[in-house]
Amino acid sequence: MILNGIELFAGGGGLLLGSSMAGIQHTAAVEWDRWACDSLEQNRRADYSLVRNLEVIRGDVRAVDWSAYAQNDIDVVSGGPPCQPFSTGGRARAADDPRDMFPAMTEAIAAVQPRAFVVENVRGLTRATFHEYFKYIQLRLQHPMLRASDGESWTEHLRRLEAAHAAPGTDLQYNLVTKVVNAADYGVPQHRHRVFLIGFRSDIEQEWTFPQPTHSGAALLATQVNGYYWARHQVPSSHRENVLRAGGDPTLKPWLTVRDAIEGLPEPDPAGSRRWMDHVLQPGARTYPGHTGSPIDSPSKALKAGGHGVPGGENMIRYPDGNVRYFTVREAARMQTFPDGYALHGSWGEVMRQIGNAVPVELARVVMESVANHLRVSNARAKAVPDSSLMGVA
Repeated sequence: MILNGIELFAGGGGLLLGSSMAGIQHTAAVEWDRWACDSLEQNRRADYSLVRNLEVIRGDVRAVDWSAYAQNDIDVVSGGPPCQPFSTGGRARAADDPRDMFPAMTEAIAAVQPRAFVVENVRGLTRATFHEYFKYIQLRLQHPMLRASDGESWTEHLRRLEAAHAAPGTDLQYNLVTKVVNAADYGVPQHRHRVFLIGFRSDIEQEWTFPQPTHSGAALLATQVNGYYWARHQVPSSHRENVLRAGGDPTLKPWLTVRDAIEGLPEPDPAGSRRWMDHVLQPGARTYPGHTGSPIDSPSKALKAGGHGVPGGENMIRYPDGNVRYFTVREAARMQTFPDGYALHGSWGEVMRQIGNAVPVELARVVMESVANHLRVSNARAKAVPDSSLMGVA
């Protein structure tokens, strides 16, 4: 069964690519950044599991006329609205930040009425500071047709949404599952904590749970303690460093590390590489207090949307001897589990912005595959149940 999707805030294509790998055929992807749009266009032509007839809509999500897509029986609407209004590194203005695109996301869902939606954002959205607004976002997604009135504040709208949610209604409604995850627990070589808000339309069978973790720090620590990890990478004793914040089930697969992710790539140089796309050394990396880089034998820190000078040095590798260097574009793309042939357009800073803003491809695949399978099973069960209006009366 082919599932149709629409992607909002598509960026460089991490969530879009993972969704496509999960069997969701995208009708359209909306993105305003010119370089990210170029990336989507090129990889669509290269057929990196992106549908060749994918329409890349360049522009503001709020300007899109969704009426044309409402007739296309869209199964999934997905996207990661800009995280700056909720990021711990930003001003945390939430509803007062003009970059808050959750209202636009909700309007698209209201217009298209997909069978399911998948929304991703930073873990900071779940902070106590945003408790009321996060509740508002969740209720708006659950009741997308219950729009704010002219002049109504979001807090006033929240009270109406709470009242509607407590009473049975006939409007379009979604059953919501909210989950905070660490991408490292799902096979991504990066500590990236994100919140997913996943909704299924009320006519879809409700029994769905978020996929269980497949990897753990405890399992990685076990392979380092018993020497298997070091032997596999041929790391001499003098270069071994235990930098883990271990946890989780030791019977799962080991977390993937920076060393795992960049295996097979040569040391970069300023001239680049003929064999490897975008594998060019960027000079100037250095450490200072609070800016220490990502240890090579642990999952990387969460990559940030920028090149030089990101707050914790997340875009640098730190070796056991204390030396550091910047990730090349190709290495950073591997931290986000993009395929090696996936092309990203723009200067180093622009490309690192696309990578840093992306949903890790493998995490997207795991989540979207579970959502897609649930929709397929629900559809099959619905077809298997006879229509009572066609049954005879005994």
